Amino acid sequence: QVQLVESGGGSVQPGGSLRLSCAASGRIFGSNAMGWYRQAPGKQRELVAGIAPGGSTNYADSVKGRFTIFKDSAQTMVYLQMNSLKPEDTAVYYCHTKVVVAVPFPPRSVEVWGQGTQVTVSS
Repeated sequence: QVQLVESGGGSVQPGGSLRLSCAASGRIFGSNAMGWYRQAPGKQRELVAGIAPGGSTNYADSVKGRFTIFKDSAQTMVYLQMNSLKPEDTAVYYCHTKVVVAVPFPPRSVEVWGQGTQVTVSS
């Protein structure tokens, strides 16, 4: 029953900024790692940034120094601040996490994906 919903995408010029949001249906980010992925047409989906329950982060080399992942104190929202955007950043961005679910039995780890939000960077 865990759900993730992304928002904040849009169209910007090179050098512009966007902030993406990922809203969870519960306080899952206090116990589960979360990642932002992106997928451009014809390309494989790639990890952009990740954050662990304790707050440690990691980034793809292509976005280091430009993107920042962070979450709120309530552990229900995760954000991706995107600065100095480039045309190569154009993609659909997805929020992702892994949770343990009890249905169907037995309990198991399940990957959860948001619906995606489009980011377009062009002149």
